[in-house]
Amino acid sequence: MTDAEYVNIWMRPERPARGPKPVYSRAQITEAAVRIADAEGLEAATMRRIAAEIGAGAMSLYRYVPSRDNLVELMADRLMGEIDVTGMPSGDWRADLTQYADGLRAMWLRHPWIATVQRSLPSFGPNQLLLIERLMGVLDVFVSIDENLSLVAMLNSYIEGAAREEISSAGEFRRSGLSESEWMARSYSYIDRLVKSGEYPIFTKIVMEARQPHLSRDDQFRYGLRRVLDCIATALPSTAESPRPAHREGQAR
Repeated sequence: MTDAEYVNIWMRPERPARGPKPVYSRAQITEAAVRIADAEGLEAATMRRIAAEIGAGAMSLYRYVPSRDNLVELMADRLMGEIDVTGMPSGDWRADLTQYADGLRAMWLRHPWIATVQRSLPSFGPNQLLLIERLMGVLDVFVSIDENLSLVAMLNSYIEGAAREEISSAGEFRRSGLSESEWMARSYSYIDRLVKSGEYPIFTKIVMEARQPHLSRDDQFRYGLRRVLDCIATALPSTAESPRPAHREGQAR
């Protein structure tokens, strides 16, 4: 498709001006695609498979969704709508960004196939646009728009990086047939040999002293998130600082 032929999916009317009344909706097609991807992976969500899911002819779906790229855009935007941004901005930027971070991570873990979507350019669907307005509205009163973009990009990089690692690790454990604790136990003799060799002092320090690797996944995520929010705080005026939540037992400081 050439640039001249390209039309953003959000610019295409869902109901054609002419022809028969649509039997299905983009929302129905998108929901079916997401269900299939959740159960079988993104590659399984083909037009033929979606058509079978909703009882339609495969070719007829192209009247609603012209291309595979369009389908992925619709699916990704549908997932963006799961992130709760209710009440944002609230005036407490730490609470707002924590709410967003928890929501984005949870969405990735519910739909691990999103990690296989190689799309760095935004499509500006309705859910993504709402997310941009609410999320960037949190810091808008404190920093310039360019600084806001940089800070949000840093936050997103941390969240998505942590979620990708969590999804990847879960996949490896599943393929190995071992739990995380069983995998660690299997690796113990080799790690013990490395420590006793005396050749890897930093690695030995990690094994012997680090608490972070022994935290739950939730607490590991929160540990890193607090550090990212501390970095964001340095770019904001001192009057913007939110009160820190009280330390809870079992969480790393």
